[in-house]
Amino acid sequence: MQKTYDYIVIGSGFGGSVSALRLAQKGYSVAVLEAGKRYRSEEFPRTNWSLKKFLWIPGLAMYGIQRINLLKNVLILSGAGVGGGSLVYANTLYVPLPAFFDNPIVKKMGGDKVLLPFYELAKKMLGVEQTPRIFKADEMLRDTAVEMGFGDTFKSTPAGVYFGTPDTTHPDPYFGGEGPERVGCNYCGGCMVGCRNNSKNTLDKNYLFFAERLGVEIIPETKVVDIVPQNEDGSQGYTIYTKSSTGSAPKRTFQTKGIVLSAGVLGTMKLLWSMKQKGRMPRISDRLGHVVRTNSESIIGVTARSSNVDYSHGIAITSSVFPDPDTHIEPVRYPEGSDAMNGLAAPVMVDGGGWIPRQIRFLFAMLLHPIRGLRLTWPVGFAKRSIILLVMQSVDNYISIQNKRTFFWPWSKILTTKMEKGGHLPSYIPIANEFARALARRMKGYARSSINEVLLDIPTTAHILGGAVIGETPEEGVIDLQNRLFGYENFIVCDGSMVPANLGVNPSLTITALSERAMSLVPPKSQMHHFGFEKTWNVTTLLEGALSKQA
Repeated sequence: MQKTYDYIVIGSGFGGSVSALRLAQKGYSVAVLEAGKRYRSEEFPRTNWSLKKFLWIPGLAMYGIQRINLLKNVLILSGAGVGGGSLVYANTLYVPLPAFFDNPIVKKMGGDKVLLPFYELAKKMLGVEQTPRIFKADEMLRDTAVEMGFGDTFKSTPAGVYFGTPDTTHPDPYFGGEGPERVGCNYCGGCMVGCRNNSKNTLDKNYLFFAERLGVEIIPETKVVDIVPQNEDGSQGYTIYTKSSTGSAPKRTFQTKGIVLSAGVLGTMKLLWSMKQKGRMPRISDRLGHVVRTNSESIIGVTARSSNVDYSHGIAITSSVFPDPDTHIEPVRYPEGSDAMNGLAAPVMVDGGGWIPRQIRFLFAMLLHPIRGLRLTWPVGFAKRSIILLVMQSVDNYISIQNKRTFFWPWSKILTTKMEKGGHLPSYIPIANEFARALARRMKGYARSSINEVLLDIPTTAHILGGAVIGETPEEGVIDLQNRLFGYENFIVCDGSMVPANLGVNPSLTITALSERAMSLVPPKSQMHHFGFEKTWNVTTLLEGALSKQA
């Protein structure tokens, strides 16, 4: 007889990992279905030229950790594998700017009074500490900020990395000896290729580690293709249909009383849209796919002319500057030899706006500087010579995600984007380009736009948010103030799609904290299991929902 789980969690990123652990602690039987592969530290690629291990493109037999999705209005970078985005993200774990906590929906969730304790819990679980060192790229960032008048905003980043004695194995430093051994960071810069050093605090080192100790089953290489409620509102459970995401393994079905959907924004949008359009779950709010945000991001960069420089040392992101109250700039690095992402960088920087199409101005720039263009197209040395700039803003702009046939793909429905009425998605940020040009002068190099910005006039984001946002009613959002899907029982959404506002900072800590809050509101099946370190941290009542219920 087939086992019926209390909950199946779809996806093992920040929201899914939190959910798996906390539900197991509350006595529920839990399985986690993950489309990506499971990697040990030593199995990650040495450089991102190992495309089969770096990129996630199953149709080309590439089963790595980096997804790249081009939609109509934005190029999206995201993660794949057991641990989700934590495998490939840049370790950066900021509490969002105060404007986020003033958002009307966030206030109805309890605002900073209720949410900040969950941020503190998430910091402890993810091992957040200030980056203890700065490197050449950070000095360049700081000095450019000083030149432009905001040098006092320079700061090191809060990061989820173990900064013990480099290359030395240490007993668990985070969980009172209950967690796994760790190795001190050697600042190789390899965080976004997959940390081979066991230094990065990926989710398999914390939430998933403890979830498995409580009996959670993690089932990788499993793609969910259909969800069927057993009755009109799902109160009698759900059947989940899956197929192998990496080969020809037999299709499987799973029975569950409840679901936590944590497939990342694109995965969650695809499943919810599919279920709504097939008539499986017609009660899903018509707000599905609306108010999708990119964190108002632009990813640009600077490459030095000289080959005798090295900006690749450090962790992926080590510092930040804030040119104005809405804007946040971080230097990003890949390890030496990881030059493949040069393919996403244009050889020149071209501003947006104006009456001459950006593509024409790009062509003119290339004709004016053909030798430079050819030199910068050659990828070798990109990681050592370049500083990538991740620019984020907390200003409110958004698009929508739809699931439909398109002119270029009429055979089946695919995810695509549309500009919403009243929404605006900038394809470039003026202060970002101004900063990049000033940095280029200091580095004796060349400022560069993303290739999609200059050819398609669309931005890049590594932090897609929204689409199934929290709201008080189905007319406002797709999930309620407790992350429950409107119209259905025992169906919770916990990933970036729930976030109701731009953050202006890297969102992983927010996704973790909001998921912690959501799980604290799930009633326990039995007396909640608490680990020794949770008692030491004095968070047992927080995990049981005492603070959340006050809101």
